[in-house]
Amino acid sequence: MYDVKAGMTVPQRQPIIFLISAPSGAGKTTLGAMLQAEFGDSLYTLVTATTRPPRPGEVDGQSYHFLSPQQFTRRAAAGGFLEHATVHGCRYGSPRAPVFRALRQGRDVLLNLDVQGAASVRAALARTRRAPPLVDIFIAPPSPAALRARLTGRGQDSAAVIAHRLRQAAAETRRWWEYRYLVVNDDLPTAYDRLRAIVLAERARIRQ
Repeated sequence: MYDVKAGMTVPQRQPIIFLISAPSGAGKTTLGAMLQAEFGDSLYTLVTATTRPPRPGEVDGQSYHFLSPQQFTRRAAAGGFLEHATVHGCRYGSPRAPVFRALRQGRDVLLNLDVQGAASVRAALARTRRAPPLVDIFIAPPSPAALRARLTGRGQDSAAVIAHRLRQAAAETRRWWEYRYLVVNDDLPTAYDRLRAIVLAERARIRQ
C-alpha cells in the first residue's frame, strides 16, 4: 500500500486499449455505447472509416468516417490506419492518429472490431515500440438460436443475409480463445456488469 502521509504518491496509470469483438447481433455496439455513457471522457471510442455508403440515420464522423475509395487508399498507403480490411466488398479501417492522441491525453481507447480487425491490431501493436496495453474481449451470443432470433427481430435483413451472418458468426465465435476475456450476452444488464467489471479491474491492475 502507498502511505500518503509518508509522502509517497500513486504512479500515473498507463492508458489501455480496450478491444471488443462479437458476431453481428451479439450486442457489442450496444454494450460499447453503455461503456461510453458511464465512463465518459475517460474512455475514447474510436470512429472507424469505411468506403460503404451511409445508411439511413448514420452521421459522418459519428457513425463512421465515410470516405471515397480513393481517399481510403491514400490514407492506407500513408500508414493512416492501425488496421484495415475489406469486408463484403467495402473497406473498413481504424484511424491511427486519434488512438494515439487519446492515449497521450491519458484516456483509454475503445475499439469495436471484428475478429479479423482484432488480429490486425494485435499484430500492429506487436510491432509498435512501447505499445500500450491491449485488453481484448469477445462478446458471444448465448446460442445460435438466440442470435437468429435477434437478427430476425431487427427486421433489417433478408433471409439470405441472415443465413450468411449466422455462418459468419459461427466462424467468428470459434475464435473466442484468441481473446483475454469472454462475455456471454445472455442478458444485457448482466453482460454489461461483466464488461464494466473487466474495465474497472484492468484500470486497477498494477502489472500487465
